[in-house]
Amino acid sequence: MSFFEKLHRAIAKNNSLLVVGLDPNPEMLPHFTAEDQSLEHLVQDLADWLHHLITTTQTLVCAYKPSFGFYKSLGAPGLELLSEVLNSIPDDLPVILDAKHGDLNTSSIFARTVFEQWQVDAVTLNPYAGQDQAAPFLVYPDHGIFLLCRTSNPAAMAIQGYPDEDSPLFLKVVQEVQGWGTPEQVYLEIGTSTPDTLARVRTLAPERLILLRSLWKREENLENLLKAGLNENGEGLLIPVPQDLLSQDTTVATTIQSLNNTINPIRTAIQQQPGSHCHLWTPDVCFLEKHPHQDLILQLYDIGCILFGEYQQASGATFSYYIDLRKIISQPQIFQQVLNAYAEILQTLTFDRIAGIPYGSLPTATGLSLRLEHPMIFPRKEVKAHGTRRVIEGNFQPGETVVVVDDILISGNSAIEGAKKLEFAGLVVEDIVVFLDHEREVKDRLQKEGYRAHSVLTLSEVTQTLYEAGRIAQDQFEALTAH
Repeated sequence: MSFFEKLHRAIAKNNSLLVVGLDPNPEMLPHFTAEDQSLEHLVQDLADWLHHLITTTQTLVCAYKPSFGFYKSLGAPGLELLSEVLNSIPDDLPVILDAKHGDLNTSSIFARTVFEQWQVDAVTLNPYAGQDQAAPFLVYPDHGIFLLCRTSNPAAMAIQGYPDEDSPLFLKVVQEVQGWGTPEQVYLEIGTSTPDTLARVRTLAPERLILLRSLWKREENLENLLKAGLNENGEGLLIPVPQDLLSQDTTVATTIQSLNNTINPIRTAIQQQPGSHCHLWTPDVCFLEKHPHQDLILQLYDIGCILFGEYQQASGATFSYYIDLRKIISQPQIFQQVLNAYAEILQTLTFDRIAGIPYGSLPTATGLSLRLEHPMIFPRKEVKAHGTRRVIEGNFQPGETVVVVDDILISGNSAIEGAKKLEFAGLVVEDIVVFLDHEREVKDRLQKEGYRAHSVLTLSEVTQTLYEAGRIAQDQFEALTAH
């Protein structure tokens, strides 16, 4: 089970967004005194206290977060203690190792240690070495990474707030790291007790889970933070239980339950707000010559489907941008427009069935099948070693004509591979319809293979519209047109 799935099951099971830090901090021990305390006795006292916390809180929280630094500070006994603590956590509760790892040279071996040897579910990282820092951890698709974008230390604002309040560095980090992986694998860590700051992060990262590091002390501040940081579904935040509350030995369970009783009604109120599950987008520019899909292009950019950075494509080529259309399935208003645009093309073609190319275009093919009332099939990306072992899923008859639906045309490899699988099963493929054509003469390649290629948009149309609307700067315009 992936970290994403385990976390959401734990949230639902315990009805909690709370995270308990399992930190062997001697100062947090109830009745701690430094006199006559050997390291051996200290570690044992810490072990007893941490095991007690786990036993007391395991039905009240959604995750545990051991801070690696505390265990390292105790030397070899501390690492042994970490192993004991990890083994004591119930299997159905995820573990986020708060390591803030930032050493590029040791990232690969550390990723292997934490995910394979220690079996933790997620880890916190320092992002300032760039995407290379995260890459060794992202090769474990069932695990998550939390990228530290902002700390709550006031002295850090000289760096994090640079150059000014309108465009602070930490918000640039929030924007950048979202291009490193999917919302199911890449998360944010934000230290703040200011609701306005959290609201700015949520605006830039509407789909990302945020792990708070705030030192909220007043109940009203917690409420304001929740309203600023929770998404429209009343989700998207992990909230740490303040360490000073955990040191209250006899009242930990009561305190955490009280926090849940404060948080959950606010979550419910957000979920019940009218129209909270779908944002309405309206245009904010006016063109003398309007592209027929102008609004759709602007919306795709506004929800983060067009990203800038260094991205490796499936073909192995590296581009200075990335087009990610998978986000549209979470935006019903935009998804409807995408389906309409596809349908305008498909209605001019003759076919018996619609075939989606796994995995990106399967939601689109399903929507088109329902809208146009044509049955859908799809060629498997890989053949299962069990069950029916079918190459083509869905019912069909040899000799039927199939229109292939794909999302983006870069090299044409995925569309051609899918079409060949369909033809091998006795089906006829004449047309391939995509949403975006990168215009790398791939349509000519498809034509040589015997297919007519159609696209809703071309990259040059998208680029020109964004540039004229002021959505992208000159350097970004040039990056998009360079390919």
